[in-house]
Amino acid sequence: MVAKNYVKPEKVQEFMGLCKKLVEASLKDEGCINYGLYQELENSGILTFLEEWKDERSLDKHLNSNHFKEIFPLLSEYLEKDTEVNIYRKTL
Repeated sequence: MVAKNYVKPEKVQEFMGLCKKLVEASLKDEGCINYGLYQELENSGILTFLEEWKDERSLDKHLNSNHFKEIFPLLSEYLEKDTEVNIYRKTL
């Protein structure tokens, strides 16, 4: 899963602080292989979650977890526009 966020420049640090809690909790989720927040080098306001899950069931459980339901909706107040979410399946 790739979730690209366009964060207001003055809100980047606050956004990352909130995301830290989400990353720490999500890494403990069953089926989580990798979960991190990455900042674009040329535009520090673009912060992207890169996630790898064992299977779709694990991702669904994550999306319904208490920590995701609590934190993810709060992130929208820091954004300039909606998060772009793409889900991928490994093919090779």
